[in-house]
Amino acid sequence: MSLRTFYPEIEPYETGMLDVGDGHRIYWERAGTRGAKPAVFLHGGPGGGISPTHRRLFDPEKYDILLFDQRGCGKSMPHAELEANTTWHLVADMERLREMMGVEKWQVFGGSWGSTLALAYAETHPHRVSELILRGVYTLTKAELDWYYQFGVSEMFPDKWEQFVSVIPEAERSNLMAAYRKRLTSGDRNVQLEAAKAWSVWEGETITLLPDPALSSHHAEDDFAIAFARIENHYFVHGGWFEEGQLLRDAVKLKGIPGVIVHGRYDMPCPLRYAWELAKAWPDAELHIIEGAGHAFSEPGILDRLIRATDEFAGNA
Repeated sequence: MSLRTFYPEIEPYETGMLDVGDGHRIYWERAGTRGAKPAVFLHGGPGGGISPTHRRLFDPEKYDILLFDQRGCGKSMPHAELEANTTWHLVADMERLREMMGVEKWQVFGGSWGSTLALAYAETHPHRVSELILRGVYTLTKAELDWYYQFGVSEMFPDKWEQFVSVIPEAERSNLMAAYRKRLTSGDRNVQLEAAKAWSVWEGETITLLPDPALSSHHAEDDFAIAFARIENHYFVHGGWFEEGQLLRDAVKLKGIPGVIVHGRYDMPCPLRYAWELAKAWPDAELHIIEGAGHAFSEPGILDRLIRATDEFAGNA
């Protein structure tokens, strides 16, 4: 059986900016077929933004897909803004977008941080979710954050780790997230940019099983790195504004929502254990562990399973 890959390139049929209050305006776009099966795509980071490739995860004839740049990133304004930018602001933004779209329920698709936001939204508004598709599950516990930003992945990528810590003096390395926050919120643009690039490239170079130069070079671009690093660090320093272990604890609220969880065996940023625990707590979900894969949605085995999931929920199976 051949691996499924992206649907053909597609342009949005409608785009706009939504004023969500607090000085924020978020960019949104709709692609596919107006009035078809509604779905919302949640990008990673936080702070990553959407890309044209994300539209291609869905059959455009069967889906009406809403994609948006979360607060402060992509085309949303103001760029890299941290004020009034929390998980719960984003959950409220999703409800505004759903109401704007005029649908009662929609499929929620999120990977990495997008899976975190998808879980937060679905546990808050379960009656608004027709299905959940999650990739690279991240529940944002202290253990997960420490694994990636203090000790764990550092052992797998000592060469990349050396670059990551090089911008932080040794005396501050006992809490790297806090040390980075100080620099990412500095009034000096050059200090911000040096820290942002180191933070962003660390992720860009450790999310695929095999090196992907195009992905890592994108993470090094100035505007992308500033929004990605500032917003991601802001969310992670604050633990996503969750109680510790909240998303797994509240997985019981997902009862009755059909779901698919896709997770690479060798996912470095998001250890498989948390997807495993989520699948046990949420019996309506199918867990697919992808061998020979890391974290990125573009890795062949992960992409295949994600597109099979959107196809199945559209009735294409």
